[in-house]
Amino acid sequence: MASSAFFQHTLAAAAVFAGPGLHTGQYVRAAVKPAPVNAGLVFVRSDVTDRDNRIPARGEAVSQTRLGTVVANASGVSVSTVEHLMAALAALGVDNAVIELDGPEVPVMDGSAEPFVDMLDRAGLRQQGAPRRYIEILETVEVVDGDRRAALMPADRFEMSFAIDFDTGAIGRQQVEFVMDETTFRDEIADARTFGFVHEVEALKAAGLARGGSMDNVVVIEGDTVLNPEGLRRPDEFVRHKALDALGDLYLVGAPIIGRFEGEKSGHEMNNALVRALLARPKAWRERRYAEVLAEAV
Repeated sequence: MASSAFFQHTLAAAAVFAGPGLHTGQYVRAAVKPAPVNAGLVFVRSDVTDRDNRIPARGEAVSQTRLGTVVANASGVSVSTVEHLMAALAALGVDNAVIELDGPEVPVMDGSAEPFVDMLDRAGLRQQGAPRRYIEILETVEVVDGDRRAALMPADRFEMSFAIDFDTGAIGRQQVEFVMDETTFRDEIADARTFGFVHEVEALKAAGLARGGSMDNVVVIEGDTVLNPEGLRRPDEFVRHKALDALGDLYLVGAPIIGRFEGEKSGHEMNNALVRALLARPKAWRERRYAEVLAEAV
């Protein structure tokens, strides 16, 4: 970590973007705006004026995890598909920001986190005069559901391991392992796109999902074939995208993690279950300041 890891950061200027939502198909205009120290990340639905329109980006605010992470407040106001933007904010070290949207879903952009990284880079970050807070894992926390697993365990840095296994020649079994920092995210993870299967499309649309999905923002698989004319950005783009999703879901714990994440066929539901399990076990973690971690390492 660079010396800037000592301090909280917000944006230097608003980062503005727009586009359709992956599931609603609704065109949404959004802006990530600066916020004061200790404000955290908060979604604001500017199109909602008759009730509370602020939704904290926290694990306990997650209301739904089917094919994306949805956060909601007590007034029933929600924002869906937050995970790709959350991953970019996590990787670039944004602690405090107001994410304002005039609709119900974060724009999908190209299906990866790369457009969010680009627009955050254009806006720039501003260091703030308060120490950065971290969540240090002290004891292993694990959630298991059949052959699916997600776990956080002690480590002296943030590490990620992820494995998937799909019964198609287009994917098969894939596994990645990273020391996850900003450079790794930019070089190895950010451009990995979300993916879906042709045989699921009609059912998803009948359920009100995937209305904004296309080959411009989803890697589409039929049988053992990737249908996108341009092909894949990386041979293992699928598992890299799952790691991207997990990073965004984990940032809903409210702070960057010092520890190791392991995911085996984990998705949004399991990722959020892990965040909730961690928050429910206060003896399994402690809040740290990075300066304290450095001092103990000397």
